[in-house]
Amino acid sequence: MQIKFQLLNKDATIPTCASFGSAGYDLYACLGKNEILINPNERILIQTGIAIEIPHGYFGMVCSRSGLAKKFGITVLNAPGIIDSDYRGEIGVILHNGGNVPALIKNNQRIAQIIIVPYLQTEWIQTEFLSETSRGTGGFGSTGI
Repeated sequence: MQIKFQLLNKDATIPTCASFGSAGYDLYACLGKNEILINPNERILIQTGIAIEIPHGYFGMVCSRSGLAKKFGITVLNAPGIIDSDYRGEIGVILHNGGNVPALIKNNQRIAQIIIVPYLQTEWIQTEFLSETSRGTGGFGSTGI
């Protein structure tokens, strides 16, 4: 599959894969300055400087980078973030600092990853009854911990 993209900023970095088997493509910070500080419990929108054209029937799923999460407590706040196939604007990533110390995000630093995922368009049909299962209406924790 090919994904068309536009560089919206001369300093933007094209998404890259860390290895041959990587599902996610790294997204990079495109800052107007060289770095930005995210304080503990603060959230900030970081722009990437790119826009993409995702084919119909697919969406972009924006996820946290495990290294940033483990080492610094930096995660994508609305993870996974969803980029619809009809969106053509700049990709932005909402980062949250869940750590105990301020975190420095530098220009062109890998901040998140995007995975292109297929989805099915569905038709919603209202009904009076749903099929029965052994689980039934058991919700949160009903199958054990």
